[in-house]
Formats: sequence, structure tokens, C-alpha cells
Amino acid sequence: MKKEPEANLARRNFLRALGAGAGVAVAPAALVREAKADSENNDEKRKARYKADSPEVKTYYRVNHYPS
Repeated sequence: MKKEPEANLARRNFLRALGAGAGVAVAPAALVREAKADSENNDEKRKARYKADSPEVKTYYRVNHYPS
């Protein structure tokens, strides 16, 4: 019986090249995006966003059986 290691080796090299080519093709697309500046100033970043008396918060606690 003859073994054919050359065929397996060629297939592996083909798949490696295919995978590397896909990675190289995707990399430039990720780098092309433009960086956006932060739109909030420091006061807006520090403001309170959680309102304990809002209807959404009350519903969340009621539905999940938390004591209010």
C-alpha cells in the first residue's frame, strides 16, 4: 500500500493560504473607518441617568419580584 503524503500536504498548504488571504483582505477594511470624537462634555458624562421613580424602573422591579 502506498501512502500519499504529498496530496495531504498540498491540501493543507492550500487551506493555509486561503485562510491567510481572507485575513489580509478583511484587515484593511477595519482600518479605513474614521475615528469619531466624543460628543459629550464632562458635565454630560457625570450627570445622573438613573431615575428610581421612573415607570420603567418600577415595572422592572415589579416584574422581577424585587421588593420596592
